[in-house]
Amino acid sequence: MECIHKDLGSYQYHFIPTKEFKTITLRVVFHTPIVKEDITKRLVLSDILFQSSNKYRSKRELTIQAEELYAADISIHLQRVGNYLFTNFNLQVLEDQYTEEGNLEKSFAFLQEILFSPDVKKSSFSKEKLDIVKNKVRVNIDSMKEDAKGYSLLRLMENYDKESPISYRMIGYLEDLEKIDGENLYETYQKMIQHDYVDIFVIGDFDSQEMLEKVKKYFHFPTVKKRKKPYALSNKKIRKRKLYAKETISNSQSKLGIVCPLSKMSDYEKNYSMVLANLILGGGTDSKLFQNVREKNSLCYTIYSNYQKLDQALIISAGIDRVNYKKTVELIQKNIGMMKKGKITNQEMQMAKEFYLSSLESVYESQNSMIHECMAESILGLDPIDQRREIMRNVKKGDIVKASKKIHMDTIFLLEGIGHEEEV
Repeated sequence: MECIHKDLGSYQYHFIPTKEFKTITLRVVFHTPIVKEDITKRLVLSDILFQSSNKYRSKRELTIQAEELYAADISIHLQRVGNYLFTNFNLQVLEDQYTEEGNLEKSFAFLQEILFSPDVKKSSFSKEKLDIVKNKVRVNIDSMKEDAKGYSLLRLMENYDKESPISYRMIGYLEDLEKIDGENLYETYQKMIQHDYVDIFVIGDFDSQEMLEKVKKYFHFPTVKKRKKPYALSNKKIRKRKLYAKETISNSQSKLGIVCPLSKMSDYEKNYSMVLANLILGGGTDSKLFQNVREKNSLCYTIYSNYQKLDQALIISAGIDRVNYKKTVELIQKNIGMMKKGKITNQEMQMAKEFYLSSLESVYESQNSMIHECMAESILGLDPIDQRREIMRNVKKGDIVKASKKIHMDTIFLLEGIGHEEEV
């Protein structure tokens, strides 16, 4: 996969030429060091920009214009990436050869209108539209317990380290929502445009020089900026004694979560050894946790592990009956111990490698995946796919065992379901 990068000072562009798709996808990524109190403001801002603009006075007018551009798909997505908050503006549109000459440029102009011409009067967003957006965010926050899985992960991380970005709630906070008004939201908008670092990704069949001219024409950021912090969180000191926490919920199933901080990993361990260690431990139906905890002992409904490289942590999640809580935790610890002792079969290693290599091939199946890959290489310093493929094939058992020894069970949280079970 070819990814052309160039730093223009105020932003960096990344072009991915390919003839495999009929669409052009453009992503404008604003990123800034994450501040807990700013998350809710960015959520509200991202929604209100899609309610109206100076030219398109309502959401209905925006929708009609998108349809006239041959169903151009425009969306926005917020995410935390380590120490940073990303605000992603996405545009996907059919190439001109499948629509009409100039449709792509009109689509760029449409996204430009949404980004740079917000519906603002006297340095304030409309109270009427702001109330609509704030109510939507409020409903999402109020209903967060309805997603037991997501809520249990939130509470797990807050117990683990409530001061770290790893615990921040990307659905927002009610106390911050109530402080938002039209004026301070416009200040948040100006701060994003003027001070966030910006990366622009474009993928599809195009001439790179012509595309650069279009990008410069429609997406102009005059301020030169530099990244202020590393993306990866710093190593967290591991507790001498595990922290156990519990909360009850009216649900038939309990949710178990365990945070395992990963201490002092090398780049090789971060990108290769720990990736395989996670896959072998809990990465799928062939993993140790799935086979030994779920299949052989019937202690859970679901169980898996998730390696979060930038957070330097491995998260284990399981859906269980509360009566199986103690046995499940003991067996999870036993399986981690097995890996530390080198009890890893050649078959487990082979299946983990095959799964990883297969996931690399699937990157080429969608434009969004290819943009994500380009972002990981250019911003986060990941090795190119061909290089990762070769290195991963040569990872040894000893490498995985060494990485496994850096997995430490630290915080254990149980969201205890008591709604539909008899008391035990």
